[in-house]
Amino acid sequence: MLFALDAMGGDKAPEAPCKGAVIACGEDESLSVALVGPRGAIEAHIKSASPSVRSRIHIVEANEVIGMGDNPSSSMRSKKNSSLRVAMEMVRSREAVGCISAGNTGAIVAGGVLVVGRIKGIDRPGLAVPIPSLRKTTLLLDVGATVRCKALNLYQFARMGSIYMSSITGLDAPSLGLFSNGSEDIKGDEVISEAREMLLASGLNFEGFVEGKDVPVGRTDVVVCDGFTGNALIKFGEGIGELVKTLIREELRSGILPKVGALLMTPALKKMAARFEYEKNGGSPLLGVDGIVIKAHGNSRDRAIAGALHVASSFAGLRGTERIKESLEL
Repeated sequence: MLFALDAMGGDKAPEAPCKGAVIACGEDESLSVALVGPRGAIEAHIKSASPSVRSRIHIVEANEVIGMGDNPSSSMRSKKNSSLRVAMEMVRSREAVGCISAGNTGAIVAGGVLVVGRIKGIDRPGLAVPIPSLRKTTLLLDVGATVRCKALNLYQFARMGSIYMSSITGLDAPSLGLFSNGSEDIKGDEVISEAREMLLASGLNFEGFVEGKDVPVGRTDVVVCDGFTGNALIKFGEGIGELVKTLIREELRSGILPKVGALLMTPALKKMAARFEYEKNGGSPLLGVDGIVIKAHGNSRDRAIAGALHVASSFAGLRGTERIKESLEL
């Protein structure tokens, strides 16, 4: 399977995407990657790859870049030779199975809609993020693709999220929660209330409303919300994570006893940290577009890019996009 990788997307481009492609192809012999960007910027980072890996890495020339500060929609329309646009066009033409980028989130969403195109029957796409929780991994969507949602959007996010989690985890009927300001049935505004009624009648494994405190403990497999709420929730969680790490470092520097205790706890701390390592999951799928589009973290290193490629490959192997299409035809 060939995947188009935006070699110029992200804070550490082009080095991280190029080296990530080398790592992923070395780990999966069925994987081929088209690195999209300026040839001169790419070649230096893949020349040390083994011959068997290098034979599955191709360079597709694209001399423009959509920066993190560029306007998403206008840049996608005007920069037709940008690395992201060209990668998206490879998905639309079916030359590539999917596209992976650590670049401008808004541009990735815009490209998914304008270039790749929406799945018939899907009103708006949703960006889904796997969150490690106390009991398991929870899928949160939307986290920024559709800021203002109608009840229909939330209902469609739930269907797509359920299919994605079923594909990746093997669960027959992933549990669903609708994010609200309380767990009682009377909570939520008109949009939330209407979405709740639609989900109750959907046949999905809907468990009702979930609150902010339910997400970290993994009360449901999928949590559905509008893009504004989801993005705020994700950013708040990242901030809490940084706070906890900073507090632990400060306490460990405060005296000899904390340092000794930390030495004894090192194996447990490393095991705990591994559960929250985003590089293993690598990327977040843009669900609702007619092809695989994976958004990697903007600060992704090579290992995270490799993880995003594996996520894309797994979803393709499980016919994720086709399963979403088929569910809409029922």
